[in-house]
Amino acid sequence: MTTAARTESRARTTAPAPAPAPAPAPTTTPTGGGSASAPESDLAVLVDGPQKDVVKSGDERLKVTPKPAPGASFTQQIEHRLRETVLSSTKVPGKTSATCPDGVTQKAGAVSRCTVTYEGAEIPYTITISDSYREGSFITSYKARADKGLLVAKAAYQAFYERYGAGSGRSDASKLSCDELPAAKAVDWGTDTGDTCQFWSEYAGDKGDGGYRTVKLSAAQAGYAVPSFDEVQ
Repeated sequence: MTTAARTESRARTTAPAPAPAPAPAPTTTPTGGGSASAPESDLAVLVDGPQKDVVKSGDERLKVTPKPAPGASFTQQIEHRLRETVLSSTKVPGKTSATCPDGVTQKAGAVSRCTVTYEGAEIPYTITISDSYREGSFITSYKARADKGLLVAKAAYQAFYERYGAGSGRSDASKLSCDELPAAKAVDWGTDTGDTCQFWSEYAGDKGDGGYRTVKLSAAQAGYAVPSFDEVQ
């Protein structure tokens, strides 16, 4: 095996750690003044418990096999790692692929573009090689930045349940439901996804005696979990 091949096969992947959970959206208790457009019934999907297809971090189903063969190119290693990064962030096993059409340039400070596909949703990535890289180095450090957020239906339902369901501490919330979300879709960072969920709150309504509260889903901040939740006042 040549020195260059050893360098590539031992390249250290320093893609970002799994995205941290988004900071809790502000929650306020209405004091009256309800809206005539307030929802009056459940949405399409009832969220009445944990989602069975959402698995724990480190689950074998979040790994992509087979791994790149010994001597695989640096680009092949990056593509494999990106697929696992996406699966790790969603915690929902699914069909993935990745491509870096022009390859990943292995030079200090070089920037390359890749795309990861998860269940049909395409997420563009920017790969930046560390400025400390030296040609012929045995280890290559890099950063991988997702240029769009990924909304996964089952992960979103799970996050909504964890936020408002049993054990969440929201004793006023019940009857959780959401729009029927696509299995997966790419979302621009800093935008509303166009989807909503809702819950029954004993403090909502014109007189504060109970009613549905609408919650918008968004991709609030680059690098954070999608979705974040924003209660409509």
